[in-house]
Amino acid sequence: MLPPVVAGVDGSVQSLAAAEWAAREAALRGRALRLVHAWNWQPRSSEGEGEHAVQRYLGRRILRQAEDRVRAGCPTVRLTDEQAEGPATTALLRAAEQAELLVLGSRGLSGFTGFLVGSVALGVVAKATRPVVLVRAEEQAAGERPPGADGGASALTGHGDVVLGLDLNDPCDEVIEFAFEAARLRHARLRVVHAWQTPSAISLGPGDVGLVDEVLQGQEWQGFMSAVLQTWRDKYPGTTALETVAEGRAATTLVRAASAASLLVVGHRLTDRPTFPRIGPVTHAAVHRVTCPVAVVPHG
Repeated sequence: MLPPVVAGVDGSVQSLAAAEWAAREAALRGRALRLVHAWNWQPRSSEGEGEHAVQRYLGRRILRQAEDRVRAGCPTVRLTDEQAEGPATTALLRAAEQAELLVLGSRGLSGFTGFLVGSVALGVVAKATRPVVLVRAEEQAAGERPPGADGGASALTGHGDVVLGLDLNDPCDEVIEFAFEAARLRHARLRVVHAWQTPSAISLGPGDVGLVDEVLQGQEWQGFMSAVLQTWRDKYPGTTALETVAEGRAATTLVRAASAASLLVVGHRLTDRPTFPRIGPVTHAAVHRVTCPVAVVPHG
C-alpha cells in the first residue's frame, strides 16, 4: 500500500487549514489522508483513567471536526484517523516515518505576515526523515487563487509557481525531485532560485583565484544551475523550469521569490545532533517569513 499523506490536527484553525491542504495534496498524489491527533497522558492519581477517557473524547471531537472540513472541501479523498498518545513531537515523528509527507499548521503573527513556528513544529521539522509541509491558516484552496501576473496563479490550473530554493554548493537530489514532482502534479511552473555573494579578500585562501568580475560570477552560477537541472528537465519534460540566479543574501532572495508562489521547497540537512532542534538559517527564515506553504525536505 502506498504511504498516506499525514496531517497533524489539534483543533486550532491552523491545523484545520493544514488538514484541508493535506487533503488536496493527497488527491493530487493519489494517496489516502491520515489525520493524527497527539496528546500526552500522564496519570498521576486514581482518577487517571477518567482523565484518559476525557482526553480520548476530546481527541475524537477534534478529529471529527477536521474530518468534516476535509469532507466538505475534498469529498473523494480516502480518509483515516488515529489518536496517538505521547509527547506531540515524538508522536508526529513516528507518524511521519510511515507517511509520504507530513503536514502541520503554523500560527500566524498578528500584524505581520509569516509564521510563528512553535516548539512542536520546529522539533518535527528538525528531526523528521520525511518531508514536512507547514501551512498557515490564511492559505487558500488552489482553485480559489485568482489568475495573477508573472509568478502568480495560472488562469488554467489555479496554481502559482512552485519555488525551489537551491543551494548550488550542495545540490541535493531529494529536494530537487520533490520540487519537480510538486510542479508536475500542479501543472505549474517551477522557479529555481539560487543566491550568491561575492567573496571578500579575507575569505579567499592560498591558491584561490582573485576576485572575479561580478557579471562573470553570475554567469558561472547560471551555467552551473543549468547543468544541475538538465537531468531533471529530461526526467520531467512537461514541466517548465525557470532559473533565477541573484547576488544577495539567500534568505532575502528566497522570501522575495516566494511572494506569489503556491509552494516553497527548501532542503534541510539531517545532522547527528539530536539534543537541540536546528534547521539552518535559510530554512529558518523561510518558515518564519514566507506566506505560502513551505515544504522542508530532509536529506543526508
